[in-house]
Amino acid sequence: MRPHPLTHPQFLAILPYILPASPAGRQIGDLRARLNAIFHLACTTDPWRCLPPEHGKPDTVSRYFRRLTHAGTWEKLLTAIKESPPNSPLREIAPLICRACRRAIRLRGLKFIALARRLGFLSALNGPPGKLPNPDLSEKLKRLPLPPNPRSKKETKAFLALIRTRRYLHRLAGGIKHIPRRLRLGWS
Repeated sequence: MRPHPLTHPQFLAILPYILPASPAGRQIGDLRARLNAIFHLACTTDPWRCLPPEHGKPDTVSRYFRRLTHAGTWEKLLTAIKESPPNSPLREIAPLICRACRRAIRLRGLKFIALARRLGFLSALNGPPGKLPNPDLSEKLKRLPLPPNPRSKKETKAFLALIRTRRYLHRLAGGIKHIPRRLRLGWS
């Protein structure tokens, strides 16, 4: 995916959700430039230090990205995209926001994965959905009652088959511990 600079309507649509000042209260110089830098790097697999010089200092941009992430900005943006009309400027930049969310998942964790799944933004996940944890499936499995102990041989086979199925679903709900880099980077 090739990033593109934010247009004026796109920037105005995203402006209510971003942090205009630092924690010390200082105004941030050019918010649009910072967001363009974040979206530029989110569309690549490069580390922050590889940010092109025209986008500013990598440390400054990554610090702003972390602040946005810890403030819950990406969750708010995903929810806003879901609730926005089809012709909204937020919908136009939804792929860029989803790409930025992939980097934010590392900082936000399981709750962010669950939110992206519930809202239907599988492209915001940082890997194939079948390989990532599924907290909703885990909760559903926890609520299922266990069948009574089997009394006959036929009931025992059915009971064991049910236990194997539940074990498989439980592993599926937990995802895999380490997703190989080539699989993560190939996920689009």
